[in-house]
Amino acid sequence: MKKVIVKVPHRISGFFEIVDEFKGVKIKDPERIGSRGAGFNLNSFGTTEINIEESNDKFRTEYKIYINDEELNEVAETSNYVLNYCLKYNQDPKLIKIVHNFDLPVGCGFGASGSGALGCAYGLDYLLDLKFSSFEKGRIAHIAEVINRTGLGTVCGQLGGGLSMLLEPGYPCTFKRIKVPDDLIVICGSFGKIETKSILVNPQLNLKIKIAGKKALNYLIKNPNIQNFVKVSYIFVLETEILNILNLSKTEELLNDLNKIDILGASMNQLGRSVFAFCNKYSFKHVEEVFKSYEPDLKIFRSTINENNKILIQKS
Repeated sequence: MKKVIVKVPHRISGFFEIVDEFKGVKIKDPERIGSRGAGFNLNSFGTTEINIEESNDKFRTEYKIYINDEELNEVAETSNYVLNYCLKYNQDPKLIKIVHNFDLPVGCGFGASGSGALGCAYGLDYLLDLKFSSFEKGRIAHIAEVINRTGLGTVCGQLGGGLSMLLEPGYPCTFKRIKVPDDLIVICGSFGKIETKSILVNPQLNLKIKIAGKKALNYLIKNPNIQNFVKVSYIFVLETEILNILNLSKTEELLNDLNKIDILGASMNQLGRSVFAFCNKYSFKHVEEVFKSYEPDLKIFRSTINENNKILIQKS
C-alpha cells in the first residue's frame, strides 16, 4: 500500500466579484471562470490522506471518499471530480481511499473545498505517478471547484499564500500580496453553513456581488493594506445586502458588536454564516469576550495568517 498526506491551509475570502460572463455572454470554459477579490490563508489546515493498494478486481478501480469521518464518495463532488480526472491517466485497477479532515468547519466560508481539491490533485499526482506540473495540479483543482460550484477563486488564493488580492479571474492565477503585521491574531466564529451553490445561482445576489466586488477591489488596489482590506470587506457585506437577503440576523448582530470595539475590524466570511475579526494580543481578550457572548450557537476558532505558499506533502 502507498500513502500520502497533503496539508493545504484554510482560506477566508473577504469579498469577491463573480466573473462568469464576458461582454454579456456566459463563459463556457471553466478555466476562464473565476473571481476577483481578496482574502487570506490561515494557519489552520485541511489534511488529505490518500491510500492506494492493488485491487482484487482486475477490471475496475474502487474508491471511497471521507470528509471528517463521514463516507460521502460521489457526494463529495469536488474531490470526486479530481479523482476521476486523474484516473484517466492511470487506468490500472486499484483500491483508493481518500480521507479529508479539516481544522475548521466545512461549508462555513473557510475554503475547505479548495483545500480538499488541492489535496486530491497533489496527492493523486504522486501516488499515480502522473508527473503533473504544479501549474497543472492547480488548474485541475480550480476547474473542479468551478464545475461543482463550490468555489471560484479559493484555489488561487491558497496557492498564492498570505493576505492577497486576486486581480484577474480564472486560471492561471494573478495575485498580489499585502503585508500583514507580525502580531496579528485572527478570531473566527461560525453559526453554520451556507451552500456556495445557492449563492452563485441566486440572480439577485449574484448581480449585487458582481457590482460590489468590483468596487471593493478597485478601492483596495488604490490603498493595499490590511486596514483597508477589512474595511472594504465590511462595505462589501453592506452593499450586497447579503445579511438581509439570507436572513443572517445573528451574523449581523455579531458584526455590529465587533465593529464597535477598538480593533482593525471584522467582516463576514465569503461564503458562510461566519465572521472573522483582526486584533492583536492587547485587544484579543476583549474580542474573545464578544465572540463568547454568542455561545453555544457560535463555534469559535483562533488562528493567524499563513504567509507560506507551499503545499505540504508527506510521502510514504
